[in-house]
Amino acid sequence: MGEYLQVKNLSVSFAVRGGLFLRKIGVVKAINNISFSIKKGEILGVVGESGCGKSTMARLILRLIEPSAGSIVVNGKDILKLSRKEMQQQRQHFQMVFQDPYSVMDPRYTIFRSLNEPFQIRKIKHSREWHQQKVNELLEMVGLSPEHGFAYPHELSGGQKQRADIARALALSPQFLILDEPTAALDVSVQAQVIKLLEELRQRLNLTFLFISHDLALVSYFCDRVIVMYLGNIVEIIGADVIGTHVYHPYTKALVDNVFTTTPGQASQVPVLEGEVPSPFNLPPGCVFASRCSRVKPICQQQAPILENTAQDSQVAC
Repeated sequence: MGEYLQVKNLSVSFAVRGGLFLRKIGVVKAINNISFSIKKGEILGVVGESGCGKSTMARLILRLIEPSAGSIVVNGKDILKLSRKEMQQQRQHFQMVFQDPYSVMDPRYTIFRSLNEPFQIRKIKHSREWHQQKVNELLEMVGLSPEHGFAYPHELSGGQKQRADIARALALSPQFLILDEPTAALDVSVQAQVIKLLEELRQRLNLTFLFISHDLALVSYFCDRVIVMYLGNIVEIIGADVIGTHVYHPYTKALVDNVFTTTPGQASQVPVLEGEVPSPFNLPPGCVFASRCSRVKPICQQQAPILENTAQDSQVAC
């Protein structure tokens, strides 16, 4: 499989303002010099604690946020060099599914109108029968009936709303979907149904996924490889099939131990990470995880590690 997406040395910082006149009082490094690639047809997972930069990274890839540095190459084309008009043309090839469908569906619109909206934005105009057929095909593709097109978002269950949001993302026949916590707000049984649907759609439509989640167990089940992020940095990229047995970074190991080592009826023996999380306003030199790492060495507090290949076809920054 060839590479669909290549991200190289991507960074973004945000100014922090405060006081009476909203003066600049600091800078937050939300994404710090990250690099990775996604193969065509692959599901690449991204995990990490809240605030580690997962969603910011997704918005950078879609150019909803402009980066401070780096490149984003999609199908051999650096999209950061595209004009606004060229980017609008390119954007139909990759779409995003959000955690909360209400964030993309106007509560005043029927599901039909919300699913038809991408065609209107792209100025794709045909007969009403054509649009009705297209929306019905999208609904049926995600396991909903044409009757759901007459409903409003508040009339659907959580799982149905998420299916409708997936249908909206598929309207323009994209090649790449960014799935930002698509199952986080759903019951476990509904999560399983949505995951099964996504896998069926990936195979049927030959899609490539970037799957963002805080649920390591789900990511290890659904994805081919997993990116582990901490404070805007990638600390490890590992194959999902070996994530329970061959992890290298201390932070990844702590995440894995918390997920995969619980035994019913026994007290947890998982070690708790000690130390304080560094302030994102004032990150220390060296490794960002050094203040919480049980294996810290003097060099860790002086020099930031870079991603290096391991024996298990993974990469680790340690």
